[in-house]
Amino acid sequence: MTHSHHDGFAAPLREQLEDFLDQHREGLLASLDGLSDEEARRRLVPSKTTLLGLVKHATFVERVWFDEAISGRSRAEIGIPAGPDESFDLDSGDTVETIRAAYVAACADSRAAAAPLGVDDVVTGNRRGPLPLRWIYLHMIREIAQHCGHADILREQLLAARD
Repeated sequence: MTHSHHDGFAAPLREQLEDFLDQHREGLLASLDGLSDEEARRRLVPSKTTLLGLVKHATFVERVWFDEAISGRSRAEIGIPAGPDESFDLDSGDTVETIRAAYVAACADSRAAAAPLGVDDVVTGNRRGPLPLRWIYLHMIREIAQHCGHADILREQLLAARD
Protein backbone atom coordinates (compact mmCIF):
# COMPACT_ATOMS: atom_id res chain seq x y z
CA MET A 1 0.00 0.00 0.00
CA THR A 2 1.30 3.40 -0.93
CA HIS A 3 -0.12 5.35 2.00
CA SER A 4 -0.77 4.79 5.68
CA HIS A 5 -4.29 4.04 6.87
CA HIS A 6 -4.79 7.35 8.73
CA ASP A 7 -4.12 9.32 5.54
CA GLY A 8 -7.18 7.82 3.89
CA PHE A 9 -9.94 10.12 5.16
CA ALA A 10 -10.02 12.22 1.99
CA ALA A 11 -9.20 9.33 -0.33
CA PRO A 12 -11.59 8.38 -3.14
CA LEU A 13 -14.27 5.82 -2.23
CA ARG A 14 -12.58 3.05 -4.20
CA GLU A 15 -9.32 3.52 -2.29
CA GLN A 16 -11.14 3.52 1.05
CA LEU A 17 -13.02 0.32 0.19
CA GLU A 18 -9.79 -1.40 -0.86
CA ASP A 19 -7.96 -0.16 2.24
CA PHE A 20 -10.62 -1.36 4.66
CA LEU A 21 -10.85 -4.75 2.96
CA ASP A 22 -7.05 -5.11 2.88
CA GLN A 23 -6.81 -4.30 6.60
CA HIS A 24 -9.24 -7.14 7.35
CA ARG A 25 -7.45 -9.52 4.97
CA GLU A 26 -4.16 -8.77 6.73
CA GLY A 27 -5.77 -9.27 10.14
CA LEU A 28 -7.20 -12.64 9.18
CA LEU A 29 -3.84 -13.76 7.80
CA ALA A 30 -2.06 -12.59 10.97
CA SER A 31 -4.36 -14.78 13.09
CA LEU A 32 -2.30 -17.79 11.93
CA ASP A 33 1.06 -16.25 12.93
CA GLY A 34 3.16 -18.46 15.19
CA LEU A 35 0.63 -21.28 15.43
CA SER A 36 1.39 -24.94 14.79
CA ASP A 37 -0.67 -26.88 12.27
CA GLU A 38 -2.22 -28.80 15.17
CA GLU A 39 -3.27 -25.60 16.93
CA ALA A 40 -4.67 -24.03 13.75
CA ARG A 41 -6.70 -27.19 13.02
CA ARG A 42 -7.99 -27.62 16.58
CA ARG A 43 -11.77 -27.63 17.06
CA LEU A 44 -12.76 -25.31 19.89
CA VAL A 45 -16.44 -24.86 19.02
CA PRO A 46 -19.16 -27.37 18.09
CA SER A 47 -19.36 -26.14 14.48
CA LYS A 48 -16.80 -26.95 11.79
CA THR A 49 -15.10 -23.61 12.43
CA THR A 50 -11.37 -23.88 13.10
CA LEU A 51 -8.81 -21.14 12.66
CA LEU A 52 -7.35 -22.88 9.61
CA GLY A 53 -10.84 -23.60 8.29
CA LEU A 54 -11.79 -19.92 8.65
CA VAL A 55 -8.91 -18.81 6.44
CA LYS A 56 -9.70 -21.61 3.97
CA HIS A 57 -13.32 -20.35 3.92
CA ALA A 58 -12.11 -16.77 3.35
CA THR A 59 -10.16 -18.04 0.32
CA PHE A 60 -13.41 -19.54 -1.01
CA VAL A 61 -15.20 -16.22 -0.39
CA GLU A 62 -12.54 -14.30 -2.36
CA ARG A 63 -13.00 -16.70 -5.29
CA VAL A 64 -16.81 -16.44 -5.16
CA TRP A 65 -16.91 -12.65 -5.17
CA PHE A 66 -13.89 -11.71 -7.30
CA ASP A 67 -13.76 -14.65 -9.72
CA GLU A 68 -17.22 -16.24 -10.08
CA ALA A 69 -19.12 -12.95 -9.74
CA ILE A 70 -16.81 -11.05 -12.12
CA SER A 71 -15.74 -13.75 -14.60
CA GLY A 72 -18.94 -15.79 -14.64
CA ARG A 73 -16.91 -19.01 -14.37
CA SER A 74 -18.54 -21.87 -12.45
CA ARG A 75 -17.31 -22.92 -9.03
CA ALA A 76 -16.26 -26.25 -10.53
CA GLU A 77 -14.15 -24.43 -13.13
CA ILE A 78 -12.58 -22.24 -10.44
CA GLY A 79 -11.89 -25.33 -8.33
CA ILE A 80 -13.81 -24.34 -5.22
CA PRO A 81 -16.59 -26.14 -3.29
CA ALA A 82 -20.21 -25.79 -4.35
CA GLY A 83 -21.20 -24.10 -1.10
CA PRO A 84 -19.79 -22.23 1.89
CA ASP A 85 -20.32 -25.09 4.36
CA GLU A 86 -17.84 -27.39 2.62
CA SER A 87 -15.33 -24.55 2.34
CA PHE A 88 -14.51 -24.96 6.06
CA ASP A 89 -13.53 -28.63 5.57
CA LEU A 90 -9.83 -29.34 6.00
CA ASP A 91 -7.95 -31.96 3.97
CA SER A 92 -5.05 -33.95 5.42
CA GLY A 93 -2.63 -31.87 3.34
CA ASP A 94 -3.88 -28.50 4.62
CA THR A 95 -1.26 -26.74 6.75
CA VAL A 96 -0.78 -23.20 8.03
CA GLU A 97 1.71 -22.74 5.18
CA THR A 98 -0.51 -24.07 2.37
CA ILE A 99 -3.67 -22.29 3.56
CA ARG A 100 -1.78 -19.03 4.07
CA ALA A 101 -0.31 -19.27 0.54
CA ALA A 102 -3.71 -20.06 -1.00
CA TYR A 103 -5.31 -17.07 0.75
CA VAL A 104 -2.52 -14.68 -0.27
CA ALA A 105 -2.86 -15.89 -3.88
CA ALA A 106 -6.66 -15.52 -3.83
CA CYS A 107 -6.42 -11.95 -2.49
CA ALA A 108 -3.87 -11.05 -5.17
CA ASP A 109 -6.16 -12.53 -7.85
CA SER A 110 -9.09 -10.57 -6.38
CA ARG A 111 -7.20 -7.27 -6.61
CA ALA A 112 -6.23 -8.03 -10.21
CA ALA A 113 -9.80 -8.97 -11.20
CA ALA A 114 -11.27 -5.82 -9.64
CA ALA A 115 -8.56 -3.44 -10.92
CA PRO A 116 -10.06 -2.70 -14.37
CA LEU A 117 -13.55 -2.10 -12.93
CA GLY A 118 -15.09 1.02 -11.43
CA VAL A 119 -17.13 0.90 -8.20
CA ASP A 120 -20.36 1.43 -10.12
CA ASP A 121 -19.62 -1.24 -12.72
CA VAL A 122 -22.09 -4.10 -12.53
CA VAL A 123 -20.94 -7.71 -12.42
CA THR A 124 -23.30 -10.49 -13.39
CA GLY A 125 -21.72 -13.80 -12.33
CA ASN A 126 -23.24 -14.12 -8.87
CA ARG A 127 -26.36 -16.13 -8.03
CA ARG A 128 -28.04 -13.03 -6.54
CA GLY A 129 -28.06 -11.42 -9.97
CA PRO A 130 -26.32 -8.26 -11.24
CA LEU A 131 -24.46 -6.33 -8.53
CA PRO A 132 -22.32 -3.18 -8.55
CA LEU A 133 -18.70 -3.66 -7.52
CA ARG A 134 -19.22 -1.32 -4.55
CA TRP A 135 -21.74 -3.82 -3.09
CA ILE A 136 -19.14 -6.59 -3.38
CA TYR A 137 -16.57 -4.49 -1.52
CA LEU A 138 -19.07 -3.65 1.23
CA HIS A 139 -20.17 -7.28 1.52
CA MET A 140 -16.55 -8.49 1.66
CA ILE A 141 -15.63 -5.92 4.32
CA ARG A 142 -18.62 -7.09 6.37
CA GLU A 143 -17.85 -10.79 5.96
CA ILE A 144 -14.09 -10.71 6.47
CA ALA A 145 -14.47 -8.36 9.46
CA GLN A 146 -16.85 -10.86 11.05
CA HIS A 147 -14.36 -13.68 10.46
CA CYS A 148 -11.55 -11.58 11.93
CA GLY A 149 -13.61 -11.41 15.13
CA HIS A 150 -14.11 -15.17 15.10
CA ALA A 151 -10.37 -15.65 14.48
CA ASP A 152 -9.43 -13.34 17.38
CA ILE A 153 -11.48 -15.40 19.83
CA LEU A 154 -10.19 -18.75 18.53
CA ARG A 155 -6.59 -17.49 18.64
CA GLU A 156 -7.08 -16.22 22.19
CA GLN A 157 -8.31 -19.68 23.24
CA LEU A 158 -5.38 -21.41 21.53
CA LEU A 159 -2.78 -19.14 23.13
CA ALA A 160 -4.43 -19.49 26.55
CA ALA A 161 -4.26 -23.28 26.23
CA ARG A 162 -0.45 -23.04 26.00
CA ASP A 163 -0.11 -21.78 29.56
